[in-house]
Amino acid sequence: MNRVFWLAPLMAWLFTVLPAAAGESATQETVDQGTLAPDGETAPAERMKTVIEERVTVVGSYSELASLPGSAHVLTEVELQKQAYSDIHRILRQVPGINIQEEDGHGLRPNIGIRGTGVERSQKVTLLEDGVLIAPAPYAAPAAYYMPSAGRMEGVEVRKGSAAIRQGPYTNGGAVNLSSRAIPGERGGTLDVYAGDHGTAKLDATFGGSYERFGYLLETFQHRTDGFKELDGGGSTGFELSDYLLKLRFNTRGTNGPYRELEVKLGRTDQDGDETYLGLTASDFDRTPYRRYAGSREDRISTEHEQVQLRYFVYLGDRLDWTTTVYRNDYFRNWHKNESVLGVSNAAVLADPLAYATELAYLRGDLDSEGGALKLRNNRRDYYSQGIQSVLAFEAEAGSATHHLELGVRVHEDEEDRFQEDDFYDIVGGSMVLERRGAPGSQANRVGRAEALAFFLEDRIELGRFSVTPGLRFESIDLERLDYGTTDPGRTGDALRTRSNEVDVWIPGLGLAFELRDDWYLFAGVHRGFSPPGPSSTEEVEPEESVSYELGTRYRRARTTAELVGFFNDYSNLLGADTLSTGGTGSGDLYNGGKVEVYGLEAAFGTELYRSDEVAVPVRTTYTYTRGEFRSSFETSFEDWAPEVERGDELPYIPEHQLFVEAGVEGDRWNVFLNANLVSEMRTRAGRGGIPEDERIEGHMVFDLSGSYTVASRYKVLLQIRNLTDEVYVASRRPYGLRPGLPRTALVGLSFAF
Repeated sequence: MNRVFWLAPLMAWLFTVLPAAAGESATQETVDQGTLAPDGETAPAERMKTVIEERVTVVGSYSELASLPGSAHVLTEVELQKQAYSDIHRILRQVPGINIQEEDGHGLRPNIGIRGTGVERSQKVTLLEDGVLIAPAPYAAPAAYYMPSAGRMEGVEVRKGSAAIRQGPYTNGGAVNLSSRAIPGERGGTLDVYAGDHGTAKLDATFGGSYERFGYLLETFQHRTDGFKELDGGGSTGFELSDYLLKLRFNTRGTNGPYRELEVKLGRTDQDGDETYLGLTASDFDRTPYRRYAGSREDRISTEHEQVQLRYFVYLGDRLDWTTTVYRNDYFRNWHKNESVLGVSNAAVLADPLAYATELAYLRGDLDSEGGALKLRNNRRDYYSQGIQSVLAFEAEAGSATHHLELGVRVHEDEEDRFQEDDFYDIVGGSMVLERRGAPGSQANRVGRAEALAFFLEDRIELGRFSVTPGLRFESIDLERLDYGTTDPGRTGDALRTRSNEVDVWIPGLGLAFELRDDWYLFAGVHRGFSPPGPSSTEEVEPEESVSYELGTRYRRARTTAELVGFFNDYSNLLGADTLSTGGTGSGDLYNGGKVEVYGLEAAFGTELYRSDEVAVPVRTTYTYTRGEFRSSFETSFEDWAPEVERGDELPYIPEHQLFVEAGVEGDRWNVFLNANLVSEMRTRAGRGGIPEDERIEGHMVFDLSGSYTVASRYKVLLQIRNLTDEVYVASRRPYGLRPGLPRTALVGLSFAF
């Protein structure tokens, strides 16, 4: 049954076919001229870069975005540098069709959905870094408690329905790919340093270069803050994040055979945060929205992430190339956080403070307790994911048609290992005092595993101004859960219980594009959506399946771009996942949601209102209208839908309207950009009609300001102000009470290139 094993013979062969590399240095002129192709003619370096981009990204080369047979968006390095966001939520709010639930104010643990998929820990979105699955255990436990540091990325891509063929296994909504910084073409480096409110500091430093047959990049991204919340009795509510990246490239000249390239990527990220799930009662939020109760003082999260990627690329000319990536990700987290008080869930206490006055007094630290009234859980989990994926691309002529074919395969396995226990604390004099520790593994002691084989075939057929892109994806998934029981920490197997599930699914799709003229396209698509179920749960769980339709038009000319898309996702079954972050028990069990329809409209527009030799005035705006409804009635214990759903009820955590506007003024040595994000009200539980007060997140608008001034050719002074007007708003009501968004935070910085 083991589909993945480390292919030592294959990797040994890959290395033997490459030269020792790091040979004689090349001048920058040689690098710019390009690499020799098999026929001895010069193949431009930009062509080589473009081909690799097409294989490891979800959109392909940026130059071909206009003709793509489906909705897709790319935020380039230029766009990302305008505000220099390190929060993935703020970055993705610029893209239409994205649904987001904020959490910690910094985007460290994202909640992202696409076209109504649900946002819970981004479980229904295919998340990638450089084309590789990046969630801790994408199949066995897809909740994204890890997200690559957005502050070190040079590009972000989002592809919706038409991503279903090349990217999986989550194809109902689409894929998000984060592109890490590429190895530079010439030797040099950059240094960006920020400092500001709440003890916040950021640093991004890079150094690298290229030679004739060797290139390298070193990067570190550091981010820390004391936090914007005020802990009762004082103390930090922030985090420290350290991210390190190394890339090495070895390549041949290509003069005596195919061009070959091997890129080695090594990364490590550590994070320690004084973060909690515990929010506030409605009345406390109204008075002191940034307060944190004394009962959360011992809440903290510690994580470690390591990644290894080896990407091997062979260029056999304009009609044939092959890309293979071997990858491994290891992730550890322990989130020690308050779960309940006197056996009552924190959610119940904060939702009804009058009924649970004593419990609330303990959480606030107003009343001394005894006997270990506060239960804190060590949510200790180890993850790994590993595999090998390969794409063979070739071009063929058939009469008047040109075929651009891609054949891809991925062999993958991943695992989540839970070994958790509960500790018990008392409140004494407003402080938390340990009463007793739980026995290791006494709360959860289990392993979830997945093995998957996937392949796809996609053919973009060009017929003059018309193109049709049929495709087919196949996923074969084996899921298994081994529950050793809470009384067997040594995992002898005496009380072992197992669950398993096997799924084989074919995922077809079809995309169409028509070039009305050189700068104006029409496109349409129909694709099957799929999300795998977990091991057998408390009920008979079916896979999540849908059929998605989209119809749109795209315009790109000079400095003006526009896109308008209508979409309709028809679910035959929607799944809900029980997680602590949604206010559930954290079991990870899945629940059937039955038939659901999600439909909406997405619009994007960008242009320059004015340009002269001295100044330019660029503007960008995106708008999303989304509506999702259940089309069946049922009873459920899933927290976001419970206790029952009626036909016509709206999906939770999906705002009907979202608007992003960016306006800027740019001169030769300076620029200023103002962003506005408007999110309409949304419900936190399935329902219809007027939203009850305790189930509503009110609409809000947040402004961000940034600017830079070039002092000398290599120096820039930078300014960032998040939440310029200091808007106080509820980011979330789950899992336990109301939690605020980031207040006004100003940072000043210096950028240096050398």
